[in-house]
Amino acid sequence: MGVEVGAQAARSRALAVLRIRSRALAVALLPAAVAVVLLVGGSTGHISGGSWPVTSWIVTVIAALVLLAAAGIALVVARARPAVSPTVPIAEASAPDLYRLVRDLADRLDVPPPSAIALTPDCDSWLEDRTHPAHGPPPPEHRDEIAGARGVGGGRPRRAPAAPVLVIGSPFLWWMRVGELRAVLAPVVAGTGPSAHPDIAAARRFVRGLDAAVAVTSEPARGPLARTVLAGVGWVTRLLLRSCRGHAAEMERGVAAAAAERAQAVDYGLRIVAQEQVGLAYAGWDRLLTRVALPAWRMGRWPARLDAGVVAALTELSRRDRLAEGFASRLGERPACDLLEEPGSVDEAASLLAARLFHGGPAEPGPDWAPVDWQEYPDEVVDRTWRTEAARLHRVLDALGVRHPTDPTQPDQGGPTLARVLDHLTAPATQATDDADLSVDRREAYGASGESGESGTGVSLNETEAGTGTEAGTGTEAEVEVEVEEEVGEDGEPVLGSERTAALAAGLSAELAREEAAAPAVASGPGGGAEQPGPDWSFWDDGMLPLFPLQPPRSGRELLADHVTAMVCCAAMDTAGAAPGLDWLDGPALLVDGVRAVDLGPRVLTLVEDGDPEPLRDWLRHLGVRPEKPVRLV
Repeated sequence: MGVEVGAQAARSRALAVLRIRSRALAVALLPAAVAVVLLVGGSTGHISGGSWPVTSWIVTVIAALVLLAAAGIALVVARARPAVSPTVPIAEASAPDLYRLVRDLADRLDVPPPSAIALTPDCDSWLEDRTHPAHGPPPPEHRDEIAGARGVGGGRPRRAPAAPVLVIGSPFLWWMRVGELRAVLAPVVAGTGPSAHPDIAAARRFVRGLDAAVAVTSEPARGPLARTVLAGVGWVTRLLLRSCRGHAAEMERGVAAAAAERAQAVDYGLRIVAQEQVGLAYAGWDRLLTRVALPAWRMGRWPARLDAGVVAALTELSRRDRLAEGFASRLGERPACDLLEEPGSVDEAASLLAARLFHGGPAEPGPDWAPVDWQEYPDEVVDRTWRTEAARLHRVLDALGVRHPTDPTQPDQGGPTLARVLDHLTAPATQATDDADLSVDRREAYGASGESGESGTGVSLNETEAGTGTEAGTGTEAEVEVEVEEEVGEDGEPVLGSERTAALAAGLSAELAREEAAAPAVASGPGGGAEQPGPDWSFWDDGMLPLFPLQPPRSGRELLADHVTAMVCCAAMDTAGAAPGLDWLDGPALLVDGVRAVDLGPRVLTLVEDGDPEPLRDWLRHLGVRPEKPVRLV
């Protein structure tokens, strides 16, 4: 009963959208109809004398202009290419078990199966209409079987109606089990039933065409004439789109309600459990991208097994967090990625697409854009990132004319040392006296909060106890917050320790901007091997990248804190025997005797914001780091 109610509501809203289309057509034809009446009446003598002949010609000209404008708008709407989500297409030969699972699910739901399957580097699944001629291969040429010539009587073949494409989030395949994936996909696949209705399909095509036409008119035009014409087309299409918006939204709600009601009969109990896995996979995927993948992308490396990394990250979460203990027990069941013939190549293609979407990286691997395995991540990404940032920090210090320490007891005074950074960032005595109370509060906060990781911020020390025997959260489950009042500038950023510190932060921002501007442009086309699955690059252009930036540009304070942290880590590796490491939930980590070093982030912020080096010096003395020794840079 619920299925019929939802479907009927969707059909009624689809008819409302089509009525708007019919009214727009009637408005375009109305001047032509009036002109025909006037011309016929004049030729038959029923309308004659006075100003009727002049009126007839004026109305005829107006009708011709209106028809010409309507034809132009219709042409733009018909030829505009609707937006398509960037995905990795999965051929049936490369995933026969996955196609079989989806078809069996469609049979159980009594709906048409999707026409194809594609993967997206996101934690979501949906149906996508790709029936537009621009989204498919060119139609085959019809030739006479005997003479081998082109057929002359057949004309252009009609495109057969095709079911929508099923787009599946790639993290689901690696984290979920086969039964959970089937339960999650049930309401999505059920949506192919209402989508097959002619009225709903026609309404969707009309709305998607209007949306694509608005995008076309929003592009920068070449000349004033084209800009004026496109402005008129854009005004009309936006007016129609606003008229359809409410009905289209209600139509989609009706389709979703009908699909959800139809899917109630398929694995309903398992769907409740699977929805919990959806939220967990989303949290792990977001953490992996922002903490682990983003540093690699900034270094010109892209992790080639992001989906496998989600499993490692969520397994680490279940180890640390008691709330997630039950999730690890599922790992003994068959994962959904076993439905793919070559899960490694699919994971690599999805990882490359994720780097393209979230960071704007090149479309193909190259010398400056190479894949990296998780085993090589500490050396290829963490170590190189720290040493590159430390080298940039010293280049800016050289440009500012900062001299090396003059203490005669410190050897190798001309090399890049941590002592040079500490001395430059240490606030003058007068300012240090003014900030003494705040520094004392921060040092007391360290003792109150216990051990903290490296990702703490100035006012909220949200850290994870990793590498210890303690039970802790991941920065979202078990957080220790210490509220410390800070002086904030006009731009909302905390005031830095001194004018020298602010100048150094500005210099780092300018140096990083110059490096990014000097970076070569990304490649716009796919690579050579077409046998391996890869993203469908042809449906979107490079000017839109990145489509979904993970984080806003770092402020000068954040850049300075990151570079000082990198310099400290380099000194620890070169003088105290530390090593770079990878934490699945927090990204790059400093390992001392195989255990992650903690409580570094808040101490670096104390130096940057307050100009107080004592907490950081205590930390360095505890680990045996020698700030006066030169470090190796990139």
